[in-house]
Amino acid sequence: MKYLMIIKHAESYRSQPIPQGLRDAMGEFVAAGFKSGVLKDTAGLKATKEGFRVRSSGGKLTVTDGPFTEAKEIIGGYALIEAKSKDEALSQRAAIHGPAPRALAGVRSGV
Repeated sequence: MKYLMIIKHAESYRSQPIPQGLRDAMGEFVAAGFKSGVLKDTAGLKATKEGFRVRSSGGKLTVTDGPFTEAKEIIGGYALIEAKSKDEALSQRAAIHGPAPRALAGVRSGV
């Protein structure tokens, strides 16, 4: 089953250097994940000032350019993995963010 890990953090996190321990863990996770076939895709996302939102209401689309200063946490990146169970997906999540100083990851399986 495929699981999408959505990594969230404060927008201000972008202005800080990535801790070496987290950088190392991410590198190991990515290399091992692609080699084993567990990791299907992953990427960090640019700051919200470079993004936009699309809202649909009453058949009309409204586009709002970033930044989104009202957001307390933003989606900073994602990883799409293949796992046999929730427990296996959790172990993959822990492998990448164990050394993170503060991170939240939403993990959802596909239908």
